[in-house]
Amino acid sequence: MTALSTETGSPAGEPAGEPVELPWRVLPDYQCFGCSPANERGLRLRFRHTPDGGIECTLVFDRTFESYPGVVHGGMSATVCDEIMGNLLVLRLGVSVFTTSMRTRYIEPLEIGATYRCTASTDAVAGDKGPYTAQAQITDAAGQAVVFVSGSYQPVTPEQAKARMAMSDDEARLVDEALSALRTD
Repeated sequence: MTALSTETGSPAGEPAGEPVELPWRVLPDYQCFGCSPANERGLRLRFRHTPDGGIECTLVFDRTFESYPGVVHGGMSATVCDEIMGNLLVLRLGVSVFTTSMRTRYIEPLEIGATYRCTASTDAVAGDKGPYTAQAQITDAAGQAVVFVSGSYQPVTPEQAKARMAMSDDEARLVDEALSALRTD
């Protein structure tokens, strides 16, 4: 059983967007806490494209992520938002980015077992120098926003990414090739 249930279809009968293939999946031992399907203790987030150029995922947290009884720990909401914003920027720009700051506003606590939707958007375009900004929000089944997040992200060169991510030369090459396929400039 996974600690967080994620779905590839859209909630409440909305049309499903195209599934997102993340560039990190080229790594043989890809263990990202947020988005690796191989990390048994991770969130295993699966994203899909939205019609407006963003990405989204559906969330259902179980008690593994509980804070107060029946309430999802707020850090999990922020983690999901950071993950979706960072991956949106990587997909949009074709470069690795690292979070430099995040501002989170909680409207309502998330409930264990309830279905939520997290969406991310950005105005960043390929060729921008950075730092970049992105926004995310988590909405409940009724479409009401319960968490708002804005983040700033710094791009890194392939050499910086290799060093910061502790990748081998072969792994760095695989990631750079995957990122290069995303670039439009």
